[in-house]
Amino acid sequence: MKVAIFDFDGTLYAKETFQLLMDHLKHHPTHSSKYKDFFRRILPLYIGYKLKIVPEAKMKEQSMQIYANALRTLSKAEYKHYFNEMKEDMRQAFNEEVVKKVRQHQSEGMHVMLVSGAYTPLLYAVTEGIEFDTIIGTDIPFTAEDAFDSETEIYHINGKRKTEMIMEIFEGQQVDWEHSFAYGDSYSDLPVLELVGNPVAVRPEDRLLRVAEERNWTVM
Repeated sequence: MKVAIFDFDGTLYAKETFQLLMDHLKHHPTHSSKYKDFFRRILPLYIGYKLKIVPEAKMKEQSMQIYANALRTLSKAEYKHYFNEMKEDMRQAFNEEVVKKVRQHQSEGMHVMLVSGAYTPLLYAVTEGIEFDTIIGTDIPFTAEDAFDSETEIYHINGKRKTEMIMEIFEGQQVDWEHSFAYGDSYSDLPVLELVGNPVAVRPEDRLLRVAEERNWTVM
């Protein structure tokens, strides 16, 4: 089995999801009142990150937690509706060349995966109509009654965690990694890109571009 693994932010989606999430909450006709408390809680974290006191991975994970907490009164169905409101705007910023690659690898019979730190229900909403065999994202914890579970911490899928989740999915299966593909835009995608024989750097940030050039990887 061959696989094709796609990142989301900066790769399939040309922008950054979290900025859009912030804007959506800030201007939401129903939930905008929650933005002030959200911003008050996230600001010290962001300042700590900019001052290099808070590591990037911790900053991202806690940001996802703070955002989910801001919407803690929503049920699972209401979260789904909330994310569905964003999908049309997000699709306008899809990288069409990457979308073509998704469909190409699907037609070639590869197992096509989307692996991202974005919220899982958001990924399902925004990629509706684009076929993925597996979608891995950051799950929002819910109770058995489909209410937000404030007792369970967010487990942000980022960096090496992406690789761990991919390997867990394929545990016990024979994967032809040498003839598989992976697409990513940031240096944090390196562990995933290094899994395959055909890594592709998509509009890469400078650190990833240097690695791609040194290793003669394909650059889109």
